[in-house]
Amino acid sequence: MNSYNRLGGWIGGVTLLLALGACGQPPAAVAPPAAPAAAKTAAARYPLTGEITGIDAPRKVLIVQHDEIKGYMPAMTMEFLVSAADLAAAKPGQRIRAEMIPSPDGDFRLEKIWPDDRAATTAVTAAARGLRENTMTRGKNAYREVGEAMPDFTLYNQAGQAIPSGHFRGKKVMMNFIFTRCPVATMCPASTAKMMATQKLAREAAVAGIEFVSITLDPVFDTPAVLQEYATVRGIDTANFSFLTGPDSAIRDLLTQFGIIAEFEGDLLKHTLATLLIDERGKIIHRADGSVWEPREFVAKMKASK
Repeated sequence: MNSYNRLGGWIGGVTLLLALGACGQPPAAVAPPAAPAAAKTAAARYPLTGEITGIDAPRKVLIVQHDEIKGYMPAMTMEFLVSAADLAAAKPGQRIRAEMIPSPDGDFRLEKIWPDDRAATTAVTAAARGLRENTMTRGKNAYREVGEAMPDFTLYNQAGQAIPSGHFRGKKVMMNFIFTRCPVATMCPASTAKMMATQKLAREAAVAGIEFVSITLDPVFDTPAVLQEYATVRGIDTANFSFLTGPDSAIRDLLTQFGIIAEFEGDLLKHTLATLLIDERGKIIHRADGSVWEPREFVAKMKASK
């Protein structure tokens, strides 16, 4: 298994002890040895909340009526540069929270944009707290074996909607764990490709009531907009395929309870892979570790499950 480092180089090697795959992130900007004070100020990030009041798509600009940014500026309406993914996901009237980054040129950019709907935020936060308590209570038995029920959770999907695990009750769920920037072909890209193939085969086999769910391993970067772009670029049918993200603590607890290892070493994310099948009652009925599994195997399990 290969490792990818943050400088874009490939490092041969196999991590045998944990059978971890190593997925790198894009190169980070390298600051000069003695950055002037102005450059440090320009690189600062400020938490921002506000409402999108307009979208200027050609210029990749969102117009946001933002709240006071403590220690920086009062409440006002401003233009902000955003990524193509965030632009595509933006909706006028939507409340958001983000990080604002001023530039030396006088422009302002928004990154890490999340929905800031009060009800959704409350639901996600409460569920994360409950999941944390459940993980702590289970202690050394936190890992859920085949035959046990999956844990309760509430996360955001690629459309920015808060989705509770109860949303999937009464349906079969095929679930895996990926992150959008994984560059190792045999890891997340292979897992996503096999999920897509299984979705197609399940449709052809007339499997009823099946949902596909991918939970991110990297919630700090994988916002709903990033996940939406990931699905769009690959032509994924999201009618019954959800990509989920949320608070880092909730993701960590889910990884613990589903037995997934994911840990950053600098800019390197080392992780294992697992794909699960969950029945209509929320019980885990099948698990395949790694990416060496066949879509037809999961479709057969879906059809056999009553």
